Amino acid sequence: MEADTKRNILFLQGPPSTFWCQLADQFKAAGAQVRRINLSMGDWVYWRRRGADNYRGRFSRWGEYLRQYLLENRITDILYYADRLPYHAVAREIAASLGVDTYAVEFGYLRPDWVTLERGGMGALSHFPNDPTLVRKIAQRVPPFEQPTEHFTHRFGVEATNEVTYNLLTALLPYAYPFYRADKYYHPLVDYLAWVPNALYKFMTERRRSQAVERLSRGRRRYWMLALQLQADYQLRCNSHYRHQADMIEEVIASFSRNAPRTGHLVVKLHPLDNGIERWERRVANVAERHGVADRVLAVSKCNLKRTIRRSQGVITINSTVGLHSLRAGTPVKVLGIAVYDILGLTHQDSLDTFWEHPAPIDVTLRDALLSALAATIQIHGSFYHPRGRRAACDEIVRRVMHKGVNNAEAYIDPPPRLQSARDRNAPIFSPLKGSNVTPWTRKIQ
Repeated sequence: MEADTKRNILFLQGPPSTFWCQLADQFKAAGAQVRRINLSMGDWVYWRRRGADNYRGRFSRWGEYLRQYLLENRITDILYYADRLPYHAVAREIAASLGVDTYAVEFGYLRPDWVTLERGGMGALSHFPNDPTLVRKIAQRVPPFEQPTEHFTHRFGVEATNEVTYNLLTALLPYAYPFYRADKYYHPLVDYLAWVPNALYKFMTERRRSQAVERLSRGRRRYWMLALQLQADYQLRCNSHYRHQADMIEEVIASFSRNAPRTGHLVVKLHPLDNGIERWERRVANVAERHGVADRVLAVSKCNLKRTIRRSQGVITINSTVGLHSLRAGTPVKVLGIAVYDILGLTHQDSLDTFWEHPAPIDVTLRDALLSALAATIQIHGSFYHPRGRRAACDEIVRRVMHKGVNNAEAYIDPPPRLQSARDRNAPIFSPLKGSNVTPWTRKIQ
């Protein structure tokens, strides 16, 4: 299929790196017209190109402004990073009502060295099928998945510096965009300053915790792993029914105390970028003590994750990509939220209480089919920060968008196949629309 060069592509907020500008340049080189709307000072600084438009109005009028903008500029496609950011949530609904395609860009499911590109949304709004038969059908049409030999490893400092710079610019210099709605779970200053006492706390306690997990792993003792996520993560906040991760911890430890073998242990793995504000170690210890399993539950930040997963009896998560890593390692998985890999034949579909002793086995052929289908349709080998990785990701994103190849090979199911389940479970998937005067487009939720 030849590329459609009559494309007017709108860029909203992107990852805090030069990736967005490089991607725009490559779209231009492919013959597309590119437009940009800055919403904050961070956007303005990171968009190193002339001709961008600036929205400085209130969030309640963003939908009205965007609808007119799309019509006047004949926009055909919208790209954005973090699909549940309120401005992007509104953009999805407005665009859908006008027949404009939207593409969510994010870190990849097949991490590391992968980027997600999904048409229409992620999580509960993902159009990727959850029917095992359809997943197998896609896999038959695409190349089998093979882990690329080229890696795009970047220093953590590069990512952290860009993240901090972008967010502090937005938070501390709001004057040009006085009504910008940041929707941050924590104020950036609080978030980043919390890393100092958190680092000190880990220095004093983490070695003991890590050694305890190491003894469990090497001693071949039975244990399960609970993978925590960042409390600020939209995948947690919008794609699960939990209002706070503490509610999930309470549920899991209570179930563990009632149903797991008395000789079993539970390792609660913190996210590596957790800022320490929630004091998960303390919360976990308190809940475990209340349920009488304080000597069998341990929270840890650092451990050999691959080995810990591989030797565990099973992994529980809301919807972390750790779940997909666990499936690849052959370890049973229980998903408590909405996840693209939560599919019959792969994950435990029965209750959490039954998972401890009778986890559903993994259909290895279906798992391999899922990996092939994901890689060929909504995953792209590349990086937001590594120079070669940026180029590889930009090339493939441009190719797929220009050739209408995103969610190809029948990997686009409408309406989103997980949406009704999310609504039945009271996941606040549309909560980012609050205060926008925009409602979900009817055809997407019927």
